[in-house]
Amino acid sequence: MNSRARYFHLGAIASLIALILLCLAWELSLAPLRPGGSWMVLKVVPLLLPLRGVLKRDVYTMQWSSMLILVYLAEGLVRATSDASHVSVLLGWGEVALTCAYFMCALLYLHPFKKAAKEIARQAIQKASQ
Repeated sequence: MNSRARYFHLGAIASLIALILLCLAWELSLAPLRPGGSWMVLKVVPLLLPLRGVLKRDVYTMQWSSMLILVYLAEGLVRATSDASHVSVLLGWGEVALTCAYFMCALLYLHPFKKAAKEIARQAIQKASQ
């Protein structure tokens, strides 16, 4: 693995783990919807599903998790622009930043794989037409 791919992979791992920790802290203690914590903490569960595959550099997991993460981008934007609590607004913008970081790192990590797949498909089409 080249150094650029390694940095993108590490960035994806770091941002995913940071997002999991942010969501846990947000809903359990920092600014929960209800005092003492809320059931919104369960929003962390979908983020745990791709964690193992991301840690193992699984291309398929990185692909589908880059689409899953967009749900958290939407949630962060909604809460950052509509919550009354100043802390919750800041946490919302933090969620937006972490989801954008994960999305960009995942896409940049996957780019060489996508390029190689296109080249293989092009060669197969070219061979079939001969």
